[in-house]
Amino acid sequence: MNEEEIIDWLREEDEQKLETLWQRANETRIAHVGDQVHLRGLIEISNICARRCGYCGISADNRQIERYRMTEEEIMDCVQKAVGFGYGTVVMQAGEDYGITREWMAHIIRRIKAETSLAVTLSLGERPAEDLMAWREAGANRYLIRFETSNRILYDRIHPPLGDNPSDRFAILANLKKLGYEVGSGIMIGIPGQIYEDLARDILAFRKLDLDMIGVGPFIPHPETPLGQCLPDASVDEQVPNTEKMTYKVIALTRLVCPEANIPSTTALASLNKTDGRELGLMRGANIVMPNLTPPQYRVMYEIYPNKACINETSEACASCLSMRILNIGRAVGSGQGGRLKRNIPMSTMT
Repeated sequence: MNEEEIIDWLREEDEQKLETLWQRANETRIAHVGDQVHLRGLIEISNICARRCGYCGISADNRQIERYRMTEEEIMDCVQKAVGFGYGTVVMQAGEDYGITREWMAHIIRRIKAETSLAVTLSLGERPAEDLMAWREAGANRYLIRFETSNRILYDRIHPPLGDNPSDRFAILANLKKLGYEVGSGIMIGIPGQIYEDLARDILAFRKLDLDMIGVGPFIPHPETPLGQCLPDASVDEQVPNTEKMTYKVIALTRLVCPEANIPSTTALASLNKTDGRELGLMRGANIVMPNLTPPQYRVMYEIYPNKACINETSEACASCLSMRILNIGRAVGSGQGGRLKRNIPMSTMT
C-alpha cells in the first residue's frame, strides 16, 4: 500500500467501500495476531510534567490542576491488582516528571519483576539515554513514546522544546530498539494544520520504524491549553478531521500496513463513543485494550483531555466491563504477556 492509496482511503466516505476496509483490516488481524485481546493494566503514576505541550491537560503551564506522584506502595498495590485480574502487562505512565528518578524507577521495576510474572511497559516521555538503559537492565520490557506527527514543522508548533535542544523522538525510538525494548509509538489524528499527506506519511512511518505497538487517537485538546479552542477546521479540504470515523480508518490502515503489530483500541476512542467505540476499534484492526488501574483519587487528576472515558470507575469495575465487552463481540481475553509475534511478513501483505 503506497501513499496515494492510503490518502484515497483516508478521504473515502462511501460507507459500503469503508465496510470493505473494515473487513480487510479484520481479516488481516485474525491472520496475524489472532482473536485474543490482550489487557494491559494502565497505572498513571504521576501527572507532574516539565513539558508545555500546547494541547495537553497536564502541561506545566496548566495551573488549574492538583499535581500528584504515586508512592511505591501505591504502585505495587495496583500491580497486585493486575495480577489478580489476570493481566499480562502493567503500563506505568506519567508526564515528563524528573522527580521520577532513574534509581527509584529501576527499583520499582526490579520489584515488579521479582514479585510477579508481568511484563513492564514504561511511558515516561523523553528521558536521558542513561535512564532508558538502566530501566531496561532492571527488567523493563517495553517503552511507549509517540512521535505524534512526522511533519517536523507541525510537531514543533505544538511541542515547545524543553531547554535549547529540540525533540528527536525518532532518534529515541531507534535507541530504544538498540537497547532491546519492544517499542511502541503512534500519532494524533486531526492536529490543526495536519493534512492527508501528513497522515499518510505517518502511517508509512509505522512500517519503516518496524514498531511493535502502534497507538493512534484523535486530537482532543484540553480546554486549559493554548490549543483548547483551536479545533481542526473540517471545512478545509486538506485538513484531517479529528473524528471517530477517521480514527477507525487509521486503525484499519495501520493494521494493513503493519499486520503483526499490537494496536490498541484506545481510551480516547472510547471517549468519543462511550457506547461501543472500543468494540468498533477492535473490530476494525485493534487487538489491545488498556484497562485503568490508577486509584480513583488520582485518575481524575490525570486529565490530559476532557471527558475522558471511565474516569470515575474503580479498577475492578473497569476489568469486569472490558472483559464483558470483549466477549460480547466474540473475541477472547488474552493470556500471558502478549508481546508482538515476530514474523517474516510476506511482501504481498504490504501492497
